[in-house]
Amino acid sequence: MPHNLLLAEDDRAIRHALERALSLEGYAVTAVADGVQALAQAHRTPPDVLVLDVMMPGIDGLQVCRVLRAEGNRTPILMLTALVETADRIAGLDAGADDYVVKPFDVEEVFARLRALLRRTGAPDDVPSEPQRAPDGQIAAAGLRLDPQARRVWRGTREIELTRTEFDLLELLVRNAGIVLDHTTIYDRIWGYDFGPGSKNLAVYVGYLRRKLDGPGTAGAPAVPSLIHTVRGVGYVLRED
Repeated sequence: MPHNLLLAEDDRAIRHALERALSLEGYAVTAVADGVQALAQAHRTPPDVLVLDVMMPGIDGLQVCRVLRAEGNRTPILMLTALVETADRIAGLDAGADDYVVKPFDVEEVFARLRALLRRTGAPDDVPSEPQRAPDGQIAAAGLRLDPQARRVWRGTREIELTRTEFDLLELLVRNAGIVLDHTTIYDRIWGYDFGPGSKNLAVYVGYLRRKLDGPGTAGAPAVPSLIHTVRGVGYVLRED
């Protein structure tokens, strides 16, 4: 059975081109021109995956994403954006998007990112489980609970104070719990570019997070188990061992 895909894009030429390309790729595509129609269609016939343009009249893609996540909708969302600043990309992730593609894009990249998103939400025996999303928009995985809107995080009952970059990095790991993220992907998603193989920037921030998340043991007890694991030569993964 083909995957049902909901595409929301206000640019008619891009919408028609993507609709045709995705249909040829085997998706059952429903294409709409704005966020209002996207929400109505998502409620009427829940899709397997959404592709949302960020900049749309009325209700934009970020607002659509926030509404669906607030409702507890876990459908994977790929954002299309012409905004290239790191803060703009982070805004999309904070709204609950799972991934993004920057315009102008290669349609093959869109296909590849959609395949990756659908693998994450495919058969449970084949892929790690996604973080749980509560109706209030909070997400939870590996004993952590994040509130993306308030930018607060707890491990168990202990609230942890994080800087902006620390929170962005942890949110990315939580949203991809159980999935190994390579260095290039993390650099691109958090800082907007890759610092190169010689950079220690990512390792430094992972160290900050580990110290804050794991914390010291109490009354002589050992520290709690580490959640962020290094996969040598590849990157990092968030999981409970």
